[in-house]
Amino acid sequence: MAERIEQRLEDRVPELEQLERVGLFTRKEIRAVLRKASALEYKIQRRALRKEDFLTYIQYEVNLLELIKKRRARIGYSFKKDEIEKSIVRRVHSLFKRATGKWKEDVQLWLSHVAFCKQWNSKHQLSKVFSCMLAIHPNKPALWIMAAKWEMEARLSSESARHLFLRALRFHPECSKLYQEYFRMELMHAEKQRKEKKEFEQAKMDLGEFNYSEEILNGEMARIIYRGATQKIKGVEFHLALLSIAKLFDFTQDLQREILESLQATYADDPLTWDYMARRELELESPQSAERTTKQVKVAEMTQREERCCAVFEEAVTAVPTEDMWKCYITFCLERYNRKTNSEELKQKRLERTLSAFNKAHESSLLPEGQYKQWLQLLLESGLHEKATEVAEAATQRFRQSVEMWQMRLQVLIQLKTDDVTHCFEEALKHMKSKGTLPLWTLWVEWSEGTNSKEDTEALYQRSLCATAPAESVTMKERYLEWAYRNGGYKKVKRVFTSLHENRPFSLDFFRKMIQIEKEQESCKMLNLREYYERALREFGSTNSDLWLDYIKEELNHPQGKPENCGSIHWRAMKMLQGDLVESFISKYTLLQTGHL
Repeated sequence: MAERIEQRLEDRVPELEQLERVGLFTRKEIRAVLRKASALEYKIQRRALRKEDFLTYIQYEVNLLELIKKRRARIGYSFKKDEIEKSIVRRVHSLFKRATGKWKEDVQLWLSHVAFCKQWNSKHQLSKVFSCMLAIHPNKPALWIMAAKWEMEARLSSESARHLFLRALRFHPECSKLYQEYFRMELMHAEKQRKEKKEFEQAKMDLGEFNYSEEILNGEMARIIYRGATQKIKGVEFHLALLSIAKLFDFTQDLQREILESLQATYADDPLTWDYMARRELELESPQSAERTTKQVKVAEMTQREERCCAVFEEAVTAVPTEDMWKCYITFCLERYNRKTNSEELKQKRLERTLSAFNKAHESSLLPEGQYKQWLQLLLESGLHEKATEVAEAATQRFRQSVEMWQMRLQVLIQLKTDDVTHCFEEALKHMKSKGTLPLWTLWVEWSEGTNSKEDTEALYQRSLCATAPAESVTMKERYLEWAYRNGGYKKVKRVFTSLHENRPFSLDFFRKMIQIEKEQESCKMLNLREYYERALREFGSTNSDLWLDYIKEELNHPQGKPENCGSIHWRAMKMLQGDLVESFISKYTLLQTGHL
């Protein structure tokens, strides 16, 4: 091993001599590099190899390259790169090769090598890296796409890129992303050839020797890929993805038309097809639009386009009367309404159009639950309070078991300060089971705190503890405690705690709040703190080591505390705590004893 390391260090000598000779490094720095290299070499020559040692070595060499680059820029010296940088780059490639050979499954390691190759323009080496990586990780489509893009964009080899995509599709015959990128690559290749041909024609060169195929120039390869792909991969999303790629190229009108016709023929009943066809109307300009520039004409033009979109959507909701179709229509209307415009007339038309779509969907009983909230927000923003109240009521009639719908209706009534709030809460709870009603009870007590008397609010808190599911009542107990302290002070909260302390289940915060309240009092009594800690430990002593430590701290730090109790508390904690919590407790307790906690 020592001989191998010596040989590797000797291999460095020519580059180090050059670094010193040209003035990039001093003799002292050269010695430091050798010492560091020697230490790193020993680590990667051990029997028990570690990936971290290779990564550290690689990072050191990369940092060295960066330092040389900065030194060159500073002194303006750009010669001897073959003897210096290329030697280091070769060594880094060798380190990566050993590392990826040992830890083949680490994709990130392979990608680090790829990034290094790209940074130092090692095209030949990168081609080898991609080849080895894909042989080991053929199950990752993203790696195939990365390799093919590199062949196409960096090496300008459409043939190699095509070969990689075809190999990838043999492994992943139903990967939509692979087909999309293959489709894009063929269109890019066609576009490149069209540009080349045009430049040669402008230069009046003879095109006979170049043999440009009209089929390839017109994107026929991409058409073949599209037809094959749609046989294997179904769905509107895939068609639309290919169509959006085709639209990026100005010579694909025929191909776009074919994709569009296939989309309409195959997926006529899919809301996404109609959504695309409707939105397409926004892109279609009138023949004279380029000449018209006045503000009024632009507004009129946009209004016409949006009306054409809505006409298609109106046809769609008749042909495909589903919630998803109405959702597409309403989403479009909201998007247009939320777009900024200086025209009040256009803004008003968009509002009317959106409200009309909401109303029609509601009347058809096809408005999705989630969109009632959007409708109500729009009505309230527009000052249509009476209509908002009607819509909120209709939403709860249609979705009687939905907590969100009742919550939404109640929020509207509270915001408008109507007299029906209490009646609506009662009605909501009649239709709902106890489980899941926590948001309603939370809203009710919040409203009551600001509206009703303390007696009514307290009665509501007490009622909520019985009406909610046990797990949800925990939150109400915490809120009740906070409210009692805010509105009645220490004596009141003490009475509430006493009335609840046997009413399980509890949360840890319930006890911690009471402990904090006690500590805020001028006459904070250790006797009370002990009671709260003991009750908390009865519930959570087996699962929370910090609670024991806090109890011990109180005994140590409180004026009325008894430090002699700490040993007993420690012994009980050791008995009650479960699993790894014991070790955690011991380490923290040791820190506490030494004054470091």
